[in-house]
Amino acid sequence: MDSRQAMIERIIRQAMGMRNGQAICPATSAAEPGAGQRDDRDPFLVPVGVSNRHVHLSRTDMDALFGPGSMLLRKKAMKQPGQFAAEETVIVRGPKGELGRVRVLGPLRAETQVEISVADGYTLGVAPPLRMSGQLDGTPGAALIGPFGSVRLERGLIVAMRHIHMLPATAARLGLRNGEEVEVEVAGDRSCLMGRVLVRATEAAEFEMHIDVEEANACSLRNDDLVRIRKH
Repeated sequence: MDSRQAMIERIIRQAMGMRNGQAICPATSAAEPGAGQRDDRDPFLVPVGVSNRHVHLSRTDMDALFGPGSMLLRKKAMKQPGQFAAEETVIVRGPKGELGRVRVLGPLRAETQVEISVADGYTLGVAPPLRMSGQLDGTPGAALIGPFGSVRLERGLIVAMRHIHMLPATAARLGLRNGEEVEVEVAGDRSCLMGRVLVRATEAAEFEMHIDVEEANACSLRNDDLVRIRKH
């Protein structure tokens, strides 16, 4: 076989996902070591998930906004088990302005909740407090507008408190407990130390720190960047 023919066959094998007659296997995820492999990573390093403004809807409000019996259409799975970004979006309207095409996240919840940034609050003309998900007492409301109708929320707008999802076993291994607050170190050109980061240890969880877009921009962080948990 001449060198030109050999080169052509090599290109064909690569295009077909072959190398030396063997199928090329996709790389394994760096997040979890394979069975029997030793994991030498720093156990306090956690990947970041950057959260943009979004809405969680109740069944009642889903019906009002998108029609009775309507179902969320899955657009993209999220890292946390069972969570997903839906195709549906809504308009969030406040006293001063509105936010268009705000993504709905699934599945549906017992009560509607809107998570926005501090700057979004200025746009709407409201001052949502810093809260953990589900802590809605004393929060402001807004109007939600969908393709079928609209609803007026009496409460439900928050700026989400930064937090870290993990399994109870992971928390125990790191010497942490559910509800504890830790600090997180961010390296790089905009290195910083984030305080008051809440540990959320639940049975259905993927190891991940959630921050909003403003916090991510302040520290030049992107999805899947690694930061380090620092205990007090």
